[in-house]
Amino acid sequence: MEKYKMSWQKDGIVLRSFEHGEADKYYKDCFEVPDDEVNRLTGSSGDFNYEGVVNYYNRIVDDTDRYDFMIIDSEGKFIGESVINEIDWKLRSANFRIVIFRKEGRSKGIGSWVVKTTRDFAFEYLKLHRLELEVFTFNLRAKRAYEKAGFKVEGLKKDAILDGNKYADVIMMAILEDEWKEIKELE
Repeated sequence: MEKYKMSWQKDGIVLRSFEHGEADKYYKDCFEVPDDEVNRLTGSSGDFNYEGVVNYYNRIVDDTDRYDFMIIDSEGKFIGESVINEIDWKLRSANFRIVIFRKEGRSKGIGSWVVKTTRDFAFEYLKLHRLELEVFTFNLRAKRAYEKAGFKVEGLKKDAILDGNKYADVIMMAILEDEWKEIKELE
């Protein structure tokens, strides 16, 4: 199966498929300067080295069991990514995640647009039946963006992560194909 190469644009922001030859830029724009808030909201250690990130990028760029999209600002800087991974083609189900690496890109509606665009790709092109995700209870901005895109809470993993020295819950959310179709009829 050949991998779709996609691109969308809105208000100077581009969302497009990962491309060959951009691993170095990916590291420099997204990981070279760690962001403590990103690490907290994604549960990441923030311990990323150049070689590891570049190898990861080069390994996934052609992987047909996942779709990685770069979020690019109007100046051409990589500011985030949107990912459909853990695709189960038999069940037509996958995991979804998004991260905006720099605070300059947050709280501007970019995340909401990217979530909806990636959601639409998952159902229109990949013909998925289910798209799921997990979000931490303290990441209210992300939870709102997911709800606006039609994701519904399915469950809660209590005390599943540490937020500093306190436990926090993980919210499990998903959207099904029929729910997405209803939303698209109204949009």
